[in-house]
Amino acid sequence: MEVLVLGVGMQGKAALHDLAASPLVSGVIAADRDVDSLRALVRTRGYRNVTCLPLDASDPSSIDALLRRRPAVVVDLLPIDFIGAVARSALKHGVHLVNTFYVVPELAALAGEAAAKNLVFLPEFGMDPGIDLVLLGEALRRLDRVKEVHSYGAGIPEPAAADNPLKYKITWTFDGVLRSYKRPARMMRAGKVVDIPAVDQFAAGNIHTIDIQGLGALEACPNGDALKYMEFIEDKSALTDMGRYSCRWPGHAAFWKKLVDLGFLDDSPVNVDGAAVVPRRFVASLLEPRLQYSEAERDVAVIRLDLRGWKAGRPARIVFDVLDRKDLETGFTAMSRTVGFTASIGAQMILSEAIRKRGLLSPVRDVPYEPFVAELAARGIMVSVSTGP
Repeated sequence: MEVLVLGVGMQGKAALHDLAASPLVSGVIAADRDVDSLRALVRTRGYRNVTCLPLDASDPSSIDALLRRRPAVVVDLLPIDFIGAVARSALKHGVHLVNTFYVVPELAALAGEAAAKNLVFLPEFGMDPGIDLVLLGEALRRLDRVKEVHSYGAGIPEPAAADNPLKYKITWTFDGVLRSYKRPARMMRAGKVVDIPAVDQFAAGNIHTIDIQGLGALEACPNGDALKYMEFIEDKSALTDMGRYSCRWPGHAAFWKKLVDLGFLDDSPVNVDGAAVVPRRFVASLLEPRLQYSEAERDVAVIRLDLRGWKAGRPARIVFDVLDRKDLETGFTAMSRTVGFTASIGAQMILSEAIRKRGLLSPVRDVPYEPFVAELAARGIMVSVSTGP
């Protein structure tokens, strides 16, 4: 069975590598704007079952021409702007779909048609969202009632590579990082919904510290809407606290809070010697070249799900942890492994029918925990679980 990979960037290269090695996959169609570089990559890696094709994602007919080849599954690793075009074409040609983004309205609107055509549409299947959501589903199944849900994610340099004032380097586009820094947060504290404007996500009163075994202390900043998790909790009567957090090395938040307050992440152009300059784009262009990893440096990907509640009438706590590092042998970063490998696993679980449900699926409800964690472990991505009162 063939799998189509759309977009072979940092995460797509890892997905391609994993699919090319799978006994379930007879061939991979890899499509990217820079097809010459893609062909060079395939030659260098020695992939024997990969066909490279050009893609102009801005042209829906280019996407549709690739889906017309009717692969069994398409793994969509293009930017978020193209979710709708890919999904509509997958529906038209009867192709299962995996992507790594949260569900957008365009995709949600196709849920009924996907189910009617017996197709799997599996979004939110990378690192975060992705691995975290499968772990959330298992944690919820292990508790009878839930009081607290806290979700943490980080993509940071390991200590030896955190050698700049930000203690941060880039494993995806820096503009994407800065966009996430402009995302407001919604959480629950002591039973009350709290909205945190983007300008305050780095405020000292919104930061707390967690300790990750094998890594150390990280500061956690609220980011995104944690109340989305409520839809998966049947009995909400005991729920008091929910949060979703991005983690960085200590000091990162204080640094960025100053820049945010000074307007460095604003999107309104300012006049600089007669030229209109967008502050956020200036920051991205200035810093991105200075925040690159060397080949010998490693990044770290962190996921933590921390839930408290009750089991069999007694207080219970469940903590899931994932800590992954760059593989220096293959060159794949921890971020590429946890995003790209996960997307590939999703496609292969569809092919093997480990995922049997059809329609628009959720990793929380519809991806079986044990087989998924086994697939991660086979790739050296380990999930640890601790429990207590």
